[in-house]
Formats: sequence, structure tokens, C-alpha cells
Amino acid sequence: MAKIYAFCNHKGGVGKTTSVINLGVGFSRRKQKTLLIDLDPQSNLSQSLGLEEKTGNNIYGGLKGDYVPEPFAINKNLHAIPAVLDLSGAELELAAVPARELLLKEIVEQVKNPYDIILIDCPPSLGLLTMNALAAADEVFIPVQSEYLAVHGLKKIMETIDIVHKRLNNRLTLGGLFLTQYDKRKVLNRDIRETVGEAFGQKVFDTVIRNNIALAEAPVEQMDIYRYKKDSAGARDYAALTREILQKNLA
Repeated sequence: MAKIYAFCNHKGGVGKTTSVINLGVGFSRRKQKTLLIDLDPQSNLSQSLGLEEKTGNNIYGGLKGDYVPEPFAINKNLHAIPAVLDLSGAELELAAVPARELLLKEIVEQVKNPYDIILIDCPPSLGLLTMNALAAADEVFIPVQSEYLAVHGLKKIMETIDIVHKRLNNRLTLGGLFLTQYDKRKVLNRDIRETVGEAFGQKVFDTVIRNNIALAEAPVEQMDIYRYKKDSAGARDYAALTREILQKNLA
């Protein structure tokens, strides 16, 4: 049965899309049949995978009820459902739809059977699209940028997860947090790591994603970090985080 993970943070630029792509590839390399769902109107995940032209079979049409999206194959064990810019209007278009927070859950129920893991890339907001992701997910992963303002917003995310758990999805739990853009030479980054650890304890992954230029360059070439620069710090960090997530789930 597929495990469904939503990657959520209402602050932009924290590494959600980068994490979804590279963890997805990491899982697929470990023979986990994996599906990525792009739920962000910016469509960065779709663009990074070369799916921005696949406009006739996307999550937007699925949410509107036009069809059940058919995932595109990225490799043998990795598939994806892309987004399009039209998704930015979904919150208004779906406002009057009954049970609108459960539309993604219905789609996931219809496509999940072949998969071991499903990763949902949420938009940088806590609006209807993110609510759909949380209503469909088993666990939430929160990438946390290694700076003060990113940590400051965690309280709001946790409140939202708690509300969704109570009202929409009693399976939903916090899967974990991990730090991104981390530089151990900076006192602030080390302080942030300590602060997050004190607040969330064992929910914080040991692995941190270091500040690495290759992670920013890879999407430009429509590559994951392993194909772009397999020996980079970014590749090593995401491989380590992949192992840690799998180990926790198998424990």
C-alpha cells in the first residue's frame, strides 16, 4: 500500500520542489515505485522534469473532474503528474465544489495502486491546494531553510496540520523536518539546527541538506542531482535523507 507524503511549507524558496524531485529519484533508485504529484501552480517540478509541455493530462484537469490524470514515466520506477499555470485559478474555480478539500484524495485513490511511495509538492501557501494535499497524505515533511524567519513560521504550519488531522484526515501525522541550505560554518545555521531539534525532537531528521550550487544548477538542465553531479554534496545529502526516511518507515 502506497505511503503518501506531502511536502509543505508556506514560505517559498525552502527547497520543497528540489526535495520532492531528488527524494523521488532516490526512492526509485532503491526500487521503490514512486509517483510525484506537482500541486504548485508555478509548475517548477514539472519544468525540472521536462513535463511543462504535457498540458493535456495534468493535475489541474484532474481536480476539475475532466479526467483521471495518467502519470508520465520518468524512469522505470518513477512517474509524475504535472501541473500547469492554470492551477493558479483553481482555488476560485473550485470554491463552490462540495467537499473541495478532498478532490486530490479522490484522484490519489484512483492512481495509487502501482506505487510504494507518492510525494506531493505543495505550493508555498496554506490555501485550498495545500489543504487537498494534507487531506490526501499520510505524513507531512517540512523542509526548513536554515534561517530565523523560516523557523518562525513553523507554528502556523503545525496549527494547520492539527486542524486537518481533526477535521479532514485523522491519518495525517508529522513525518519529519529537515534543514535545507545548511552551512555548518555559520553560527546562525547551527543555532537554527539546535532550536528546531529542541522544539521537535526525534521528528527532526539527522540528515541536513547543505548549501550546494549543483542543486540550483540541476533543474536548469532538467536533471535530478544524481544525473547532474552524482559526487556533489547535494547528491550525497539527498541519498542520505532517502536512506533515513526509508529506515524510519521500516523501523
